[in-house]
Amino acid sequence: MPQETNTTYDAIVIGAGMSGAWAAKEFATKGLKTLLLERGPDVKHMVDYPTTGMQPWEFKHRGQIPESIRAANPIVSRCYAFREDAAHFFVKDQEHPYEQVKPFDWIRGYQVGGKSLMWARQVQRWSDYDFEGPKRDGFAVDWPIRYKDIEDWYSYVERYIGVSGNYDGLKTLPDGVFQPAWDLNCVEEHFQAAIAENYEDRHFIYGRVAHVTELTEEIKAQGRTLCQGRNICQRGCPYGGYFNVNSTLIPQAQNTGNLTLRPHSVVERIIYDDEQGKAVGVQVIDAQTKEVLTFSAEVIFVNAATINSNCILLNSTSERFPNGLGNDSGTLGKYLGFHNYRGRIQATHDGHQDVVYKGGRPTAGYIPRFRNIDQQEVDFIRGYAVAFYSSRSRNIDSAGFGQELQENLLSPKSYGAWSVSCLILGETIPQVSNQISLDRSTLDEFGIPKPKIDISYTENDEKMLEDFFTELSIMFEQAGFKDLKRIDTKQAPGLDIHEMGGIRMGKDPQSSMLNKWNQLHACPNVYVSDGSCMTSISTQNPSLTFMALTARAAHHAMEGFDDGRYQRVDKE
Repeated sequence: MPQETNTTYDAIVIGAGMSGAWAAKEFATKGLKTLLLERGPDVKHMVDYPTTGMQPWEFKHRGQIPESIRAANPIVSRCYAFREDAAHFFVKDQEHPYEQVKPFDWIRGYQVGGKSLMWARQVQRWSDYDFEGPKRDGFAVDWPIRYKDIEDWYSYVERYIGVSGNYDGLKTLPDGVFQPAWDLNCVEEHFQAAIAENYEDRHFIYGRVAHVTELTEEIKAQGRTLCQGRNICQRGCPYGGYFNVNSTLIPQAQNTGNLTLRPHSVVERIIYDDEQGKAVGVQVIDAQTKEVLTFSAEVIFVNAATINSNCILLNSTSERFPNGLGNDSGTLGKYLGFHNYRGRIQATHDGHQDVVYKGGRPTAGYIPRFRNIDQQEVDFIRGYAVAFYSSRSRNIDSAGFGQELQENLLSPKSYGAWSVSCLILGETIPQVSNQISLDRSTLDEFGIPKPKIDISYTENDEKMLEDFFTELSIMFEQAGFKDLKRIDTKQAPGLDIHEMGGIRMGKDPQSSMLNKWNQLHACPNVYVSDGSCMTSISTQNPSLTFMALTARAAHHAMEGFDDGRYQRVDKE
């Protein structure tokens, strides 16, 4: 380690996104001097949401991305939220290039808040069917934790962020701490009834979502108010109606006086001291000045998002760890997974022609996983969940000016048929061939090796996709839906924005990187609790689990401090 460091802290957190902000908040509110590093610029709540109050006619391109920008950014342009109102929150293709061994659409948000600013906000708990999956089905390695280990932390996070949902009583999808749910619409209720009539083991529920529908004391203390149902969340919400870290965790941590937030700070590597046998700090490149800085701390949390966290550890070499920090097992950068979102079915519904709706909601219908629950029943392992959407077109007269135009816009002349669709949320199996490595022959603008991503679908994914098409087509037909169209988007992995793994948790240091507390087996004062820590993938959206694991890990780390020094904690 260089002889001089700029500043010493109790804890350093790398990444000011969904999980990193949780670690920073826990540390700061408990009195630890904390440095939160973010490679992108700062985004302050309400101050830095430039489009949040804009009306449709105020956008130069009416919300669309110009063809010239789309052509220059073919990867990020495939993301549904990369539109004129939120494009400023996304990393552009030419800004931070990477090498694709096989096609992989890496969607990123480099700023304080990370992708918590423009995420889809779907939050479901895992169950023991998920944590026990690898052991039962014989893939990856056994998780070192079970549902009971994280159950209370799910509740801890849910109370804080605000989750709208129903108590469904499903064994595969545990209930949580919920605020009132929006109502299902008439077509969703129709489909729900059709499924209940034909199946005992399949369920249609309201999609649980991180939006405030009830002003609890905890929510009020954050300065947030109720979701307004605007459905433009990716712009940043001035009401704090949905959860992002910019309106909650980071301000709370800053108010303690214990947090130092440093944007424009690209972490090059974690510094390991061979004599002390622990990590002692991080080396950072200032993104604006290119100055190389070092910071030291007793505990380091790595939460830079899956691929970047893998790259940081891979680049953190030393005499003790020539292949990357903590990489005694040789698994670093391997066994990645993602969600298979390729399959969709579209159809029409002739019923409920006498019903229309107004306004919007931030979620839709959800069918939890129903395949291979208690036993293996088909020719692929694991399963898939399903998202369901319905809408009705309107025939609007846009003639006139002023009051006449307003009345025409608010009073459609007629309505079209109902459109329905569904989307597969498939679990992929982490493969050793799914890898992240560093191309040390090609450096980025900071002199750091570029990521090389080698991730692909498998035969198991293809079989699962075909089962989805078969089963959901039957379910649609049972509900009376017509004109079914099966669509395989053929999209590359990555567009799901749920890449996970590479620094996986496990019981055995010979086959995993992290223990049950998210500590590196071989360097226990370094914790990793973002998506890279995941041993397997499940079908559920992962952010809630990232947050719960991080809060749990942060409290474990704090128990290891004794008179300002960190000692490893191995409590049961």
